[in-house]
Amino acid sequence: MVKVKNVGMPIQLVAIQGISMLRIRFATRQDVSLLKTMILELAECEHVRDRVVATELDLERDGFGPQPKFRALIAEWDHQPAGYALFFDAYSTWEGRPALFLEDLFVRSEFRSKGIGRALLGSVACLAQRDNCCGVRWEVLDWNQTAIKFYESLGATFFPQWESVLLTGKALQRAAAADSGCTLALWAKNEVA
Repeated sequence: MVKVKNVGMPIQLVAIQGISMLRIRFATRQDVSLLKTMILELAECEHVRDRVVATELDLERDGFGPQPKFRALIAEWDHQPAGYALFFDAYSTWEGRPALFLEDLFVRSEFRSKGIGRALLGSVACLAQRDNCCGVRWEVLDWNQTAIKFYESLGATFFPQWESVLLTGKALQRAAAADSGCTLALWAKNEVA
């Protein structure tokens, strides 16, 4: 059982199955280097470390600047950084309510099997409930059977009929070029208003 103490910000895990060695807190600007390190560790686990191009400056700007694009939680086990969850706001047009998208959920290998992943996900779920979100959405690699079984044990819903889609690089440029200037004209009009 995860018990979360929420006295404004940040949330802090007070107990997990009677264990008090775990603390979950919001990441701060001082955690940017740690976040970057753990992002690289996650990418290594997923065999795509070479695809990480985000810099510490990117993370600082987008997570801790004047208009944050994401939030992150840091899990500490016995005062050692053990993992993180990085998430951002989304919206469900079907539900007519906000949601959270969990971009990363990662626990360092030496800290696995201690309930840290469950506690991080529980903390994100707690924030979703606090913010009246309809749910938390994320993706899992099809070969990661350990994670899939874990999510199934929580009662998460899988959508096998849906494919994850991403426009990036030249494909993104081609899609933007197909716009014919309509959207840019709307942006210019809105900026004037």
